[in-house]
Amino acid sequence: MWERIYRMLVKEFIQVLRDPRMKALIFVMPVIQLIMFGYAVTTDVDHIKTAVSDLDKSPQSRALIERFTGSGYFTVIEHTDRPERLGELLDRGKAVIGIQINPGFADDLRSGRQAVIQTIVDGTDSNTGTVAMDYAQRITLEFSRVQGNYADPGTAAEIPGAPVELRTRAWFNPDLKSRYFNVPGVIAVVLLLISLLLTAMAIVREREIGTMEQLMVTPIRPLELILGKTLPFVLICFVDVLVVTAIGVNWFHVPIHGSLWLLLFGAGLYLMSTIGIGLFISTISQTQQQALMSSFFFYLPAVLLSGFMFPISNMPEPAQWLTYLNPLRYFLVIIRDIFLKGSGWEILWPQFAALAVLGVVLMTFSSLRFQKRMA
Repeated sequence: MWERIYRMLVKEFIQVLRDPRMKALIFVMPVIQLIMFGYAVTTDVDHIKTAVSDLDKSPQSRALIERFTGSGYFTVIEHTDRPERLGELLDRGKAVIGIQINPGFADDLRSGRQAVIQTIVDGTDSNTGTVAMDYAQRITLEFSRVQGNYADPGTAAEIPGAPVELRTRAWFNPDLKSRYFNVPGVIAVVLLLISLLLTAMAIVREREIGTMEQLMVTPIRPLELILGKTLPFVLICFVDVLVVTAIGVNWFHVPIHGSLWLLLFGAGLYLMSTIGIGLFISTISQTQQQALMSSFFFYLPAVLLSGFMFPISNMPEPAQWLTYLNPLRYFLVIIRDIFLKGSGWEILWPQFAALAVLGVVLMTFSSLRFQKRMA
């Protein structure tokens, strides 16, 4: 018995290690992923993109803003004299938090009256929004302690007449429910996994069982074969989009404020990229096992480098540049903005354009490589 088991182990090792591609997937892939994830995956929230509307323009208001920027948690991307500009920046996703200091802020401090500042937080990412509000509260209380000479910053909010009162509002997700942020993201991630596996595995299966050669001797042309193999997967994925969207809205009660047709259009552009990647994987894989491992080699970095779980702004700059090649990055913005913000084409057109370019390039390259492998 032990002799048979030993011979079986030797056979399996020889079969796996004789393929250079498989050796690369086994030994190189873990190293690459460890390096990538070790630098890019972080739960720290810092350098929060901040817009400021200082309408008081006093030394006291500037001192408060300097406390925000000096903390390292907030990075001011724009100063504006128009309070409505804060809403525009949050709508377009260019800022996470907006801070408004009204006229009379310094006068209220000097006279001992309670001074009020307003912060507006983008609540689509409930975790980042909650952390940003907490940081703002702590900085304001510390500033209040210094201005009012309080001994303990934790007690400043409890003392009547504290010099500064912080009033916060969360837009798009007022209750900061994490499911409102996560459910649309899960839809995009599931769509990526399904389209990758369906395309890569189905075509490799044809080659592995020998039916691809039978198709090649038929009158069907390569382009027709590609369309015949990929279009069913596109239709299946569209059905999945509708099903999981219905579950998200009706079961998890996630609101969808934007256009469903615009969402489906974005999903179509997204599927061009993901199916193009699946088609490319099918051209470099000889077996279903190779296709499966190659799919996950792309899938895991794509998820972690997309903003699905960790803010892209917190990643190192090389990792941030790498995310521009990730179609999931753009579709996450589209689906979350349509669900929670009700954004339209005028806001999301850069993401649509990026997906269109990626989709055309990936589908063209993969189709040409697939036809070359058939020839």
